[in-house]
Amino acid sequence: MTQTRKNEREKGLSAEEIADWLRDNPEFLTQNPDLLDGVPAPARELGGGISDLQQALIEKLRSDLELARQRQRDLITTSRANLSSQTRIHECILTMLAATSFEQLIQAVTTDFAVLLDLDVVTLCIEADGSELATPHLRGLHVVPAGTVQRLLGDGRPVLLRSHVDGEPEIYGGGAPLVASDGLARLSISPSTPPGLIAFGSRRAGKFEAGQAVELLAFLARSLERAIRLWLKLP
Repeated sequence: MTQTRKNEREKGLSAEEIADWLRDNPEFLTQNPDLLDGVPAPARELGGGISDLQQALIEKLRSDLELARQRQRDLITTSRANLSSQTRIHECILTMLAATSFEQLIQAVTTDFAVLLDLDVVTLCIEADGSELATPHLRGLHVVPAGTVQRLLGDGRPVLLRSHVDGEPEIYGGGAPLVASDGLARLSISPSTPPGLIAFGSRRAGKFEAGQAVELLAFLARSLERAIRLWLKLP
């Protein structure tokens, strides 16, 4: 055995041994194609003035494949996050359904929701207009000035997501300093009640961002509207 072969053996398998093994197991690379991703495509000498497009095409295909894989990973991550959010929303709705009084419903919204949704503060706000619903004695219910919902959400917008915000005391009360990002969902409870909103606040800036899906928060708000109507026997 030559010194070179001896050194190669001491370091592990030699190039010849690897080549022999691959010849005896031709299906190995077919079953493990990812091992070829880092192997550079061999350049070919085609003569002066001739470019080898094959090598460029192979590298482009590899780049496209990696991009597709990254998009697949992103899609899986997003799908898992959406599934987790959906499960949390379902838990919130079940908590509302378990309430045995209107006061317990309000408590569930303003305490349990924050835990279930992994947030720092959740509040229920109703505009003041002298109606029966907008009374300050209901614990956990914030009465905000008339026009607040229109000022924040504008016309017809069901949900507003804000990634960087200073929590408004009129919405979050004593929890306002905790809020650096929030989601606001409109509440249209009944023609006989003033506008309202449910506010979801997080101390983590960027927790809520424009462009995120809002369907689940909108669905939770619609469910809460119906629960309040049932308890107060509103039209």
